[in-house]
Amino acid sequence: MLLTQRRIWIIFAALIAGMLLSSLDQTIVSTAMPTIVGQLGGVEHQVWLTTAYLLATTIVMPVYGKFGDVLGRRRLFLVAIALFTIASIGCAFAGDFTQLVAFRAMQGLGGGGLIILSQAIIADIVPASQRGKYLGPLGAVFGLSAVGGPLLGGFFVDHLTWQWAFYINIPIGIAAFAVAWFTLKLPNKKATQPIDILGVLLLSAATTCLIFFTDFGGNSDHGWDAIETWAFGVGLVVAVLLFILVESRAKDPIIPLSLFKNPTFINATAIGLTLGLGMFSAIGFVPTFLQMSSGTSAAASGLLMLPMMVGLIGTSIVSGIAITRTGRYRLFPILGTLITASAMVAMTTLTADTPIWLICVFLFVFGAGLGMIMQVVVLVAQNSVDASMVGTATSTNNYFREVGASLGVAVFGTIFTTRLTANLTDVFTSSGASASDAANATATIDPQALNALPDAIREGIVVAYADALAPVFWYLLPFIGLSFVLSLFLKQIPLSDVAGLVARGEAIGGDEAEVLESAHRASVRAGSAASSTPDDSEEPPRRGRPRRPRG
Repeated sequence: MLLTQRRIWIIFAALIAGMLLSSLDQTIVSTAMPTIVGQLGGVEHQVWLTTAYLLATTIVMPVYGKFGDVLGRRRLFLVAIALFTIASIGCAFAGDFTQLVAFRAMQGLGGGGLIILSQAIIADIVPASQRGKYLGPLGAVFGLSAVGGPLLGGFFVDHLTWQWAFYINIPIGIAAFAVAWFTLKLPNKKATQPIDILGVLLLSAATTCLIFFTDFGGNSDHGWDAIETWAFGVGLVVAVLLFILVESRAKDPIIPLSLFKNPTFINATAIGLTLGLGMFSAIGFVPTFLQMSSGTSAAASGLLMLPMMVGLIGTSIVSGIAITRTGRYRLFPILGTLITASAMVAMTTLTADTPIWLICVFLFVFGAGLGMIMQVVVLVAQNSVDASMVGTATSTNNYFREVGASLGVAVFGTIFTTRLTANLTDVFTSSGASASDAANATATIDPQALNALPDAIREGIVVAYADALAPVFWYLLPFIGLSFVLSLFLKQIPLSDVAGLVARGEAIGGDEAEVLESAHRASVRAGSAASSTPDDSEEPPRRGRPRRPRG
């Protein structure tokens, strides 16, 4: 395979199509979530709509990473797109909240592959020393999603139905599949070692037990003293111990334990874990806060997230270009964690009376901090391992970040929804509603229902949302502080100047590839010219119209 610059950009176009599918879905659904959970009667359980997606994504990340290293990434990327698209159809036709959660989990099975395989394929075709400049086009994808997603999500909610938040994925998914099918030309492989099925099952069990343990512990229906909570805790410990035992004996483990002897990889992965705890919790519930506390429409609340994406994209591009030019990355996570922490402190002051422009400033600063960290830690993790393990390293780094995200959404989302449910119940009971009526109203409240309520009750609900969310940011700050400490100890190592496919001997890159490609094109043109030259023994074709015979 000749890895020319032209081929790199063609492959990159296929990756962008897949990432657009995933990122656009997240911004649309996030904007429409208050309406979805309100109409399906799942306000007090809305955390599961996010947790189900994250849990499924987290479980399959190591699978996609390892299988990509062993079997090649093209077919897996196509499978991920197909899964995501089919699950979107299921979400659109879900008849109740439970069905929607199940299909969102199925979407996560595809979304996890889109994330991991895109990052791993970039590492395959672009050297670490040059990878920063490709953050620009990727940033444009997320920028398009940041603008288009809220507009579409708000339009669907305000003028159509929430099901359109998932209908839109169907044509985009088909287009992304077609683009990947025709342009994503990568080597396929065959496994030379037994697949670590037992390791996959134990890792899935450990991840599931971890999420259920934290969710049940923070839920008022169960609590930390409930036997079912600690049953999941015991299951977690047993699954982790068995997983370590199995991986130490597996011929080709799903997550090689040797990775955890690499201090640079450990540091980068720990930063991702602690960042995930704080980042996704904040991002996941801010649109809900903006709609219900600030009284904005679905479309407006989504657009209010735009400053955060502008900050994230801007610093991602700037840091990527700087890393490409200097080869140094250590400074960016340090600055990024400080900036993110300052934004979180500011967010603890949010109330129903906070001006919209000030919320936008907070979100911009928050995004600017994240943009200096997210891509950098993945780059460091990829650069710290051998080229044959780039997919495994990418997926393991992302896995622990998603574990942090799932934990954060489960724990802090539960804190938010528990406080919110109590606050809303107080609002309705104090207005004269019975306990059962208050519980029903709390479960089905959405932005449209809020606007139809009397002013006094509406004001109480707005205050309830603000009082429930703003204090949660204080719980997130210690994890961002830990990310800062870990960033101080991140080691600076030289960035590789060889792409993964080239390093593994599966492709020829650089100037040699360009020369061979030029020679191949020249030979094709020469052969084409020779075949079109007329033979001397043949009579050359006559010009003009043929003469009619006389007579």
